[in-house]
Amino acid sequence: MPADAAAQRSFDDLGTPLPDVTFCVIDLETTGTAASTCAITEVGAVKLRGGACLGTFQTLVDPGCGIPPRITVLTGITEAMVQDAPPIEAVLPDLLEFVGDSVIVGHNVRFDLSFLRAALERSERPPLANRSIDTCALARRLVRDEVPNCRLGTLARHLRLDHPPNHRALDDALATGDLLHLLLERAATLGVTGLDDLLVLPTMAGHPDAGKLPLTDSLPRSPGVYLFRDRRGEVLYVGKATNLRARVRSYFSTDVRRKVRRLLRETERIEHRVCTSPLEAAISEIRLIHRHEPRYNRQGTGAGRYVYLKLTLGEAFPRLAVARVLTDDGGLYVGPVRSTSFARQVIDAVESVVPLRRCTGRIPRSRAAAPCTAAQLGVAACPCSGSIDESSYARIVDLARRGLTDEPDLLLKPLAERMDRLAAAERFEEAADARNGAEALATTLQRQRRIGLLRRAGTVRVRVIGHGGAEIVHGRLRRTWPEGEPEPADELPLGEGTDDGCTSVGPVKRDEADELNCVATWFDREAHRLELLSAEGLLAESVRPIPRFSPRSPAT
Repeated sequence: MPADAAAQRSFDDLGTPLPDVTFCVIDLETTGTAASTCAITEVGAVKLRGGACLGTFQTLVDPGCGIPPRITVLTGITEAMVQDAPPIEAVLPDLLEFVGDSVIVGHNVRFDLSFLRAALERSERPPLANRSIDTCALARRLVRDEVPNCRLGTLARHLRLDHPPNHRALDDALATGDLLHLLLERAATLGVTGLDDLLVLPTMAGHPDAGKLPLTDSLPRSPGVYLFRDRRGEVLYVGKATNLRARVRSYFSTDVRRKVRRLLRETERIEHRVCTSPLEAAISEIRLIHRHEPRYNRQGTGAGRYVYLKLTLGEAFPRLAVARVLTDDGGLYVGPVRSTSFARQVIDAVESVVPLRRCTGRIPRSRAAAPCTAAQLGVAACPCSGSIDESSYARIVDLARRGLTDEPDLLLKPLAERMDRLAAAERFEEAADARNGAEALATTLQRQRRIGLLRRAGTVRVRVIGHGGAEIVHGRLRRTWPEGEPEPADELPLGEGTDDGCTSVGPVKRDEADELNCVATWFDREAHRLELLSAEGLLAESVRPIPRFSPRSPAT
């Protein structure tokens, strides 16, 4: 097979304008309908681009078996006609060269491709990697109301195609090519201008809200953000995409969620803004969601539910608690994390290895109260009963503080050991609970470490090799610029937020958490492609990574 055909799936731009796309219409005549037991008797193909015919291919094929009389009646191909014809194994090299890296077209194209696939497999050749278009599926979406059915012969008669089909391979391929050109003209009314549009059209054109497809006509095939607005101008949904046109148009084809159906019914306008990079698009999305709080967005609208883990260092006998707001009370705040239940899971994990007090009341002056239940079980210290003094308890608190900040191994290693002990004792449910708690704690500490690293580094300028650069201030994106521009370009599009007020000190504010985590995650994911241009502060991470406790990857 030609190298170009094998590489077909690596199209960098599926938005290739349709006049620039090379189509190869293929039609096969066969001895029956099952590719596993029947064989090819004739191959016809025509190559098209921009409405012009670039060439044709036609040959009879020796099927290596008898041709049933009903097939001879249908096609006119007799056993005598194929007696001296080449076998399909001899035809394949020339056919594959003719097809090249074009987009294969057929009427019920899966039938023809199934026979080609079987022939390639028997010849020990790699399968076809070309994309394919089915004119039958397109016709069902575009002209079904004009014709009794979508058979090729029926379509040719009613649509007056130049080449009438007659169950011979080349004639049927020419008729299918005529049909393709007519359908492309109809598809243009739905905003189909590129190959990506055409590939999804069979599912898109029949969508209940296909009448709103013109709202997507101006969308480019570039990274950016998009906003669905209703008739009052209210923002219903904000999203990001590496290809704005393909992503938004997918709502009319592949996305069948009921929420999407309701969203499209209410949508009257779709706005967009092109971004220079996927990172810029992601940050713009976060800022727009925080600003508009669209009712159809779930992800990114939960900042109001974020909570903190708080070690109450401002009192004599500190404990771990869940806090909804930041207060200047001397406490150690970790987070924010996504929910109270998640925070409680992390607290339970810490308390399982560090005997902090768990009672929430005030410590009595006499310190002669009965020990609490946790203290009686030996899993918590109990200052209320006077069983521990302030200096001894301070050492416990210091262990928790260090484990939640600079020395996570002080907490995670005992958790791993506890999990292993429970598993060895075949207490598997308890071991799973311990693992989940350890993973929740590790996730929280890893996120805090990544964000803290960028916040302390001040202004950081990096270049993503081959994709431009970015300037980040205390962990928040200030601006990006495309490849080839040595200096930063304009501020982020849409004017949504800046780095104002963002500092390297103090706990992370809830409304900053999503953006800080997005940038930190991007740094981790793109680390192998990043070139550091400058940094105000130290940008170096601990050599020892924080372990993970996923079910399939035991902690080490």
